[in-house]
Amino acid sequence: MILQSTPVLIVPKVEDSEPFFERLGFRRTTEVPHNGTIGFVIMTQDSDAGGDASLSVMLQTPEAAAADTGLDEERFPTGGAHLFLTTPDIGHIERVLDGFEVFLPRRDTFYGARETGWREPGGNYVTVAQFAANSPDEA
Repeated sequence: MILQSTPVLIVPKVEDSEPFFERLGFRRTTEVPHNGTIGFVIMTQDSDAGGDASLSVMLQTPEAAAADTGLDEERFPTGGAHLFLTTPDIGHIERVLDGFEVFLPRRDTFYGARETGWREPGGNYVTVAQFAANSPDEA
């Protein structure tokens, strides 16, 4: 049984990627230094679902991952992961992420989502979708 799933994004520099996730409402809850810089962070966002539910993403440099595991840095390439997030207000997300690189222009999909995507500074891809059932206009 799996109790939780949290993506670990390998990024060249945590400080460059952190503001992207801050704009999405995540905040740093854990920090681990590595060689005079930040090697790893956990960023968390409280869920509207109530209870203890929350969303998290971890950011880690290849150097910190290698030091943590004892494996070679080459086993931890940066970028290339793809996150798919849902939101009730895609317009809000587009406003807060203005200025970041768009890789997927806004589109309406055959499966009922309006979505767009960005490449965060660490090279990872983040697609955000708003489904009609979650839209404030549909309530």
